Order: sequence, then C-alpha cells, then structure tokens
Amino acid sequence: MLNQFVKAMKAEGLPDMLIRTFSSYYEALSGGKMGKINESDISAPQSESLVRYEDLESTGTNKLLKHIAVIKLNGGLGTSMGLSRAKSLLPVKGNMNFLDIITRHVLALRSGSGYDVQLMFMNSFATHQDTMDYLAKYPDLVKQSLPIAFVQNKFPRILQDTLAPFESKDKDQRWNPPGHGDLYTAISTSGILEGLIAQGYRYAFVANSDNLGAVVDPAIAAYMEKNDIPFLMEVCQRSQMDSKGGHLAQDKEGNLLLREIAQCPEEDLASFQDIDKYKYFNTNNLWIDLKALEWHLITNEGLMLLPLIVNPKVVQDQKVYQLETAMGAAISSFKGSRALVVPRQRFAPVKKTNDLLAIWSDLYELNDQYQLKLKRGIEKIPYIELDPRYYASIDQMRKRFTGIPSLAGCKELKIEGDVSFDNDVICDGRVHVKAQNPVRISNRLITGEVNYE
Repeated sequence: MLNQFVKAMKAEGLPDMLIRTFSSYYEALSGGKMGKINESDISAPQSESLVRYEDLESTGTNKLLKHIAVIKLNGGLGTSMGLSRAKSLLPVKGNMNFLDIITRHVLALRSGSGYDVQLMFMNSFATHQDTMDYLAKYPDLVKQSLPIAFVQNKFPRILQDTLAPFESKDKDQRWNPPGHGDLYTAISTSGILEGLIAQGYRYAFVANSDNLGAVVDPAIAAYMEKNDIPFLMEVCQRSQMDSKGGHLAQDKEGNLLLREIAQCPEEDLASFQDIDKYKYFNTNNLWIDLKALEWHLITNEGLMLLPLIVNPKVVQDQKVYQLETAMGAAISSFKGSRALVVPRQRFAPVKKTNDLLAIWSDLYELNDQYQLKLKRGIEKIPYIELDPRYYASIDQMRKRFTGIPSLAGCKELKIEGDVSFDNDVICDGRVHVKAQNPVRISNRLITGEVNYE
C-alpha cells in the first residue's frame, strides 16, 4: 500500500526527504500506532529544565542580531473567521496588517542595529502568492540575499478503513498540510538551512505570523549561546482557557516533550487539562540553533522524525486520516533543550474574533520598533466573550464595530445578542451586555450588567 503513496508523491515532485518522512509515519500508522502519549509515561517538567524570562541578561546582547533569522509561519487562511485569503493580510492595528507589522519590526531592527536580521515566511500553497504580492511593497526587504519566503510541503490523505490513498476528482483534496512540524524538512530541502548557516546565521526565531507578541529578543539567543542550548521553547503559565492546548511535560529520562490534545488518550483527558499539574503551554515561539539542527539531520540521514499526530477528518463524506506533526515537538529531539517561561505579553495570537477585538482596542499599542505592547498600567488582558451568532466572522465584526470601545479599564467583557458600537464607548470593570433586539451604542460609559429589551 505504501508504494501507492510513494508513487503519488514522486509524481507531485515532492522531495525524497519528505517521502521518506511520510513513509516512516505511514508505517507507524499501519502498525497500529496512533501517536498517543500516555499519562503513565510522562510527568510535569522539573524546575532545572525551566528558565525564567526575567532572569535573562539583556546588556550587550544586540550584537547577536547579526546571527538571528526570523521565520514566521504564514500558512493559515483564517477560515474560522470567514476569511479566504492569508490571515496575515487582515488589518489588526489601524490600517496595518500582520505582514506590515512583522516586516516593519524587522526593518526597524536592521536600521537600529546595522545588522541584517533575516526575515522569512513559511507559506502554504494557499497563502504564498498573496503574501509575495503584498511584500513587494517593501523593496528593502525583498532585496535580502536569501529568499523572503518558502512553501511548506504536503502529505497525502489516507482512508481510515483501508489505509489506502484518498482519491478525489479535486486533486487538491487528496493532500493535507503536514502541520508546522514540516518546518525542519522544508528549510532543509529548500536549501534555506544551508544558506542561512553559510551567511553566518546561527539562531532561528520561529513564531506564528498571527502572534504579534512574538518579537525578537536577542537576550534569548545570548542565553542559548552562553549555555550551549540547542533548542528553546517559550512557554506561558496555563490558565483554564488554555487547558485544551498542548502542554509541556517530560519523559521517564527527564527529557522535555510536548503533548497535544490529539495525542492524549481519552482516559487521560482530565489529567491533560489539569493546569495545576501541567502548568505550562507552548506559545509556538521557538528558538533553534541552526548548526544543532544541521547536525541532527546529518546524523539521522536527513530526517527529522517528530512524535506523530493522527488527525481524523471527514473529507467529501469519507473518513480520512491526516498525518501531522507539531514543530514544538522537536524539543524532545535535542539533548539539553530548555523551556523559557515568558510573560503572557509574548503570546498575543489572533485565533478568534475575541482576540482580534483585544488587538484592535486600546489595550495594545505599537511602539517605535513596531512591537505590540500592552499599554502602560495594563498587566492582564480581560476575558472577552462575543456572541458567536453575531461576531464569528470578520464581516460581522466590521459591521458591528464601526467604533472600537475602550477596554483599558475593562476586566471582563461579555456580549450576548446583536450589539453594535459607535465612537466614544468605554467599558469599565466587568461588563456584560445583553440585547434581545439589535442595538447600537455610542457615547456611553458601560459598567456592570446592562440589559437592552
């Protein structure tokens, strides 16, 4: 059966390293391995594997900028918010979208330091052309010596009942994104890894393009250099809202690992979501020693085999498996990896419109380095819950937020019903707005619970 997949992948012109990687995962699947990580095999990470962000030394670390490459994962379309183009094209602060802010931040670093901080985007086939077209507006960026972007690979979908290739008249439906764990294979097969090392880049800072809190901090690279750390994952303290996200753990030998909820057996879900036991979640902000990665690939015949995620899906009324991996899972591939406990400010992703409203509001501001920062005096983002009937998509948001309410003094915001906001609305404290019929609010201070009949 595997030969059918290999033949299809070769016909697509996919690189041999990717085919061998998929083959290894497929053989694991056909052998009955579903990529589960049992509770009995892991425990909470020990303190010696954790580093505190506030303990890093920042003096004299800017010299490391000449050795840092920034890689942004930019494959998402934002379909959960009703988008059909690259999510990174969505305006998030004034008229600036994610690509604007990321690019201007790196250009500001270059201007301020005199070093050519490298910027690259890992696009999907769905986002690549839109991204490249947009970035053409930044000629200084496009002129960099290494490519500004590369495209992630794809894996064939697998029928659940027979483990045969999924067939479809729509050829695109035969394939699935292999997860961001494909990063390591993609930068190797594309020549990006070799090119970065040849030009003197030692560390890659990798983060999601929709997380504007993920800004370059050379103090992290300096810590890695001083302590010979090959791989570092930024983690945050889990809250109840993060209980279903991937958490940090360690194996019986004390090596750090990442467990995603798709890798958790059903009988272990309660423990998985125990935020007092597993206190830290992966922000997907990763720092990688490129030479350590190169050596790992050399010693493993060019492969970066990560813990498998078997993702069951229904495509065109047929049950399929998608084989995926998470790039953070590489923490278990490098001896001496560490986790860096960072403040929540370095984790500000936009996954839902609730997150988008926070970024739109006066909770955040951009400094002169195009870093997204909480405004002075704000220590914590309020819990925001918008009625999904009226705020799930970007079009719904734009229709109802012609003005953005002030949330600087807000501790919690819940909206039930069809509520629209004009200018000069201030939400203070714990705010709960309920509306039985459509209502538009302007020029008002809202506190506590407000009911509109």
